[in-house]
Amino acid sequence: MTSTQAPKTETSPSVDNLSIGRRIRFFRKEAGLTLSELGERVGRAASQISTIENGKRETSVTLLASIAQALGTEVADLLDPTPVDGRQALELEAERNQASPMYSSLGLPQVRIKSLPQDALEAIVGLQRQLSEVLTRRAATPEEARRANRELRETMREKNNYFADLEKQAAELLSLAGYESGTVSQRETATIAEKLGFSLHYVSDLPSSTRSISDTANRRIYLPNADAAFDPRTHLLTSLAPHVLGHEAPKDFREFLQQRVDANYLAAAVLLPESAAVPVLTEAKRKRELSVEYLRDMFGVGYETAAHRFTNLATEHLGLPVHFMKVHASGTIHKAYSNDGLPFPTDPLGAIEGQFACKRFTSRTVFRVADRFSPYYQYTDTPQGSYWCTARVLPGGDYAISVGVPFAHVKWFEGRESSIRSQSRCPDPSCCRTAPEELAAKWEDNSLPSAKMHASLLAAVPPGAVPGVDDTEVFEFLERHSG
Repeated sequence: MTSTQAPKTETSPSVDNLSIGRRIRFFRKEAGLTLSELGERVGRAASQISTIENGKRETSVTLLASIAQALGTEVADLLDPTPVDGRQALELEAERNQASPMYSSLGLPQVRIKSLPQDALEAIVGLQRQLSEVLTRRAATPEEARRANRELRETMREKNNYFADLEKQAAELLSLAGYESGTVSQRETATIAEKLGFSLHYVSDLPSSTRSISDTANRRIYLPNADAAFDPRTHLLTSLAPHVLGHEAPKDFREFLQQRVDANYLAAAVLLPESAAVPVLTEAKRKRELSVEYLRDMFGVGYETAAHRFTNLATEHLGLPVHFMKVHASGTIHKAYSNDGLPFPTDPLGAIEGQFACKRFTSRTVFRVADRFSPYYQYTDTPQGSYWCTARVLPGGDYAISVGVPFAHVKWFEGRESSIRSQSRCPDPSCCRTAPEELAAKWEDNSLPSAKMHASLLAAVPPGAVPGVDDTEVFEFLERHSG
């Protein structure tokens, strides 16, 4: 889009006094009339007509009809919100920006837009756009990020973490590959990419801030060489998801987060197809043998993917309320979902991510277990009731995944015979966040720890089209491989 073109929008801009006024001025000049001459024809002073054209006065239907008749046009033409040309589009954008609360808060002077030469008008509108973008990015604070996480989690809870439209799109992708049943092979995922018109390229110099790069001009997807030695299916499918779902560069953190969740959901729905996974889970429930490990092994996916997929399908198809947690070894909650009432810790904004999980929760106690091969099961008594969970520490040892249900539903799961039991009083601080009195008395005034601080605390949404990605590295990479 050049600077003289009207900005493209999905819906027509709203009709307002400024838009009507600008169209009156346009048709007045087209008719060769002065303000005084038009005023005489409709019985109004020239100053009143000027005020109307500047969008500072609302017109009645009767007056608008008189003006249209005097200008030899229709009322509909004056109400049409579409700018008559590129110049008027820029003027309207500039005037609306100057009238916005954001502009007023900056204490900048008002500019007479209609008298500006074209190059000055383009420069001002360009500056206004850049200023708006900068302020929007600045607004994406850690508080905004936590608020976005909370809103997304509430949406997921309303839908039982099950999204029928994404399930349908996953089924359509599987049909492209001729999938029938069982494990989705690496060849089938590659066929999906081929059917969508993409070629796959494994490289050793992928920028460290990316997990894949799509060259949309040449229809190529670049993946790290490390994937070729392991399981490249997940990265491939999450790279294809934005093209399937019609994603564009996110406008804010909320949209970025939604896109990421949708892409991960679609990838998991392809790797564990609803048509194959639901019968497996239904039969396992009938036998009282539900297990995340069984789902993982049946479809050849990672434990985290299997746990995510279980929460997608458990409530919708099995009638089971569930919760899911991904917790760092430090105790910080990385991801969380619940529709079973488990009392998660929250901040004043209602966000869970970034809070510390109770030290008595399964997702924390599993780190203290030496056996990392066998499933770990635990019952936890909380103020909201008793819950059963299964948990596993992921390879690398930094994160643990736990999935659980209220006590009334544990009868359907393997591991229900566990004798391990814990008691959590959280969010009561005395549960695990307040030091014992004797230790506090001894060390409270005699300690000065130095805390680790993650970079994300300083910049929730780093600059760039995609948060956390170095645009320069990406563009240089594409340039190297474009030949």
